[in-house]
Amino acid sequence: YPQMPAAAIAATRVDYVVAPNAMPEVLSSLLHGRPAHFPTLVEMAPEALQQVFELLRRFTNHDFSRYKANTISRRIERRMKAQGCETLVEYVRLLQSIPNEIDLLFKELLINVTSFFRDPEAFDLIRHTVLPQVLSDGQQDQGIRCWVAGCSTGEEAYSLAVALRECLDDIQSTRTVQIFATDLDQDAIDVARAGCFPRTVAIDIAPERLQRFFVETEDGYRVCNDIRSMVVFAQQNVIADPPFTNLDFLTCRNLLIYLESDVQERIIPLFHYSLRPGGALFLGSSESLGPTGSAFETLDKKWKIFRRSGSSVSTTSGKSLPFEPPAPRKTALVTARPGAKPELTQIADRTLAQHLLPPCVLMHERGDIVHIHGRTGLFLEPAQGSQRINNIYTMVRDGLGLELALAVRQITAGEAEEVVRQGVRVTGQGQTTGFNLRVKRLEAPFAMRGLFLVAFEGARSLTLVDGPTVPDGKVTQQADASISTKHLQLELQHVRELQQGTHDELETAVEELKSSNEELQSANEELQSANEELETSKEEMLSLNEELNAVNHELHSKVEDLSRLNDDMRNLLNSTEIATLFLDADLNIKRYTEPTRKIIRLIASDLGRPIDDLVLSLHYAAMAKDAREVLATLKVHEREVQSTEGRWYLTRILPYRTADNMIAGVVITFVDITAARNIREQSQRVLTALTRCDTVLFGCDPQLRYEWASNAVFGKASDQLIGKTDVELWTDSTDAVRLRHLKEDVIHSGRSVSKVIDGAIGKGFGKFQVHLEPMRDASGVVGVVGVLIPIESGG
Repeated sequence: YPQMPAAAIAATRVDYVVAPNAMPEVLSSLLHGRPAHFPTLVEMAPEALQQVFELLRRFTNHDFSRYKANTISRRIERRMKAQGCETLVEYVRLLQSIPNEIDLLFKELLINVTSFFRDPEAFDLIRHTVLPQVLSDGQQDQGIRCWVAGCSTGEEAYSLAVALRECLDDIQSTRTVQIFATDLDQDAIDVARAGCFPRTVAIDIAPERLQRFFVETEDGYRVCNDIRSMVVFAQQNVIADPPFTNLDFLTCRNLLIYLESDVQERIIPLFHYSLRPGGALFLGSSESLGPTGSAFETLDKKWKIFRRSGSSVSTTSGKSLPFEPPAPRKTALVTARPGAKPELTQIADRTLAQHLLPPCVLMHERGDIVHIHGRTGLFLEPAQGSQRINNIYTMVRDGLGLELALAVRQITAGEAEEVVRQGVRVTGQGQTTGFNLRVKRLEAPFAMRGLFLVAFEGARSLTLVDGPTVPDGKVTQQADASISTKHLQLELQHVRELQQGTHDELETAVEELKSSNEELQSANEELQSANEELETSKEEMLSLNEELNAVNHELHSKVEDLSRLNDDMRNLLNSTEIATLFLDADLNIKRYTEPTRKIIRLIASDLGRPIDDLVLSLHYAAMAKDAREVLATLKVHEREVQSTEGRWYLTRILPYRTADNMIAGVVITFVDITAARNIREQSQRVLTALTRCDTVLFGCDPQLRYEWASNAVFGKASDQLIGKTDVELWTDSTDAVRLRHLKEDVIHSGRSVSKVIDGAIGKGFGKFQVHLEPMRDASGVVGVVGVLIPIESGG
């Protein structure tokens, strides 16, 4: 049974391919080279193992660090033994020096264990219970979507397709089926796409299914086109790539057991997301749902078949969007900065001079100083440090900051266009100064629109407060008390006004903050909702993109197959040197082989032209008529025609049949028979000459029966000789017996014979010379060729 070792070698999963007599030595070296206790690679060299993972990630773009360590270790050990490496560090150096070994290790780590209808009892349950329920739950006008994750070489996917086809036939449904079958191993995907399997698969497939859904080939069995068209194969990494969505059925068997538990906990919610509500999930017998089991309903505990419930689970299948909050809007306000341009300074000086301004400051609403005019040392004092050194609120002296802030707030709130505070006092430089504070927002000129003008008017030095004095300049005790009381009352009134203003400002600020907080909460909810929608849209787009990639891979594979078939067909047709012309049903040119251009002057632009428009180098004016007759009668038409150059062609016109047995035109072939026709004509001339003379040529088979003769022999016409021996023709002739003996000598000895026979046979010659030659082929002497030359005439 050569299929088994041939299949194992073709799968590139074996470590050694040697002759049987060399196997004992290989097995012995492997057995004696392994110690009794062989610790795992994780125990021996975890750093080297990480280097192996890094090399695999770099060259294959796949991360195996999340696979279970024991499984990975065993398979790396196999490659180490195959390469004769004693330590993992030595094997890492080998991987770094031989890139081909990385590919072999990658194939070793991929676990391709599958078969048709694996666990028949489970598939019977799916065929007769699960799939009918899935079909009944879905909408009848929609297609059926399935996903086979980790499909390996395709047996599981084709088994599911067969079961679905049987279920659809049972209910006589015409719903379309699309099965996405994915795997990490591209070589396994290529095998699955071919759909050809060895004869050993007949063990796992029932005879009626084998006859209905498979086509027997020379090497095994091929999946029929109906089942093959239901499955789309693509390379995919379940851990990293986006999933398929809106699935009716999902199967992932014996893949999760090779992954770490945290990876399994990520994949199960991903499967939940992929399935539609009510969709079925089929896992391997050693796998479980883990913490997310509450999101599924158990259909069969033994065979691990589940149905998605309506509840949702968190999934980490999609990556977070790179969302960034929008940058704060910048206020479109034309303001000058410290170190303003000379033009702005000149405009400001000229404007202030026109108004005979007292000491004043131009500032921004936030307090940033743009320009200072006059002596402001009594009101402003440079702040310590370098931060915000040009902000007026950090520079005002005691008693002025709150007044200025309230004035700016009233103007900003629209309560007043200009605010004047009288009797404002500041203390500094060893004295108290009283003045009027004037604050106004400028609207013109345009260059200073939006700036605030702060003016310090009527500044005067105060001892205590203006009040009555005695002639000698001394304040009496009573006057001093009165002045102090008045001063305190004024300050109290002023403080109350400031307090009221501050209270009003705080209330306004609180209301604004509440309103802003509500707006921000609303905006936050909208952003969260938008973000969730974007996440969902992204996952859907990723899933759709994955589907498109899968279909694209499938189509790309088919295009490559068609391209190879087209190249093979073109080379085959050209190698026959038979001119072939393909016409469609309207007798327009579809295709032609290169030798056709020697008969019909064709160029690439002639494709699509009617055959009637072409000039033929053949004396065959009725070719188009004969082609139409073939289309009408579907009978092959043959004719020998001559070209203008004198060559002869056997023209054969036959109908063009498609794979569906539809007539889509005609095929015209032109076979050059010039040499054969010349030989035939020469043979005819030689035969004519021979029939006109007495010399006779003949041929006999190994039983010495006449096969042909050029003329009558001994009075017997040539057609009377065929199939008979000399003794049968002339039973009473001694010479006939002698002639037979001579022929037998030629057959046995393989040598030619030439002899004169003196006698008469029938009404033939009286005396004649016979010359016999053996007729040979690859197996030896297969007959006799002879010549009879008359010497004397008989009676």
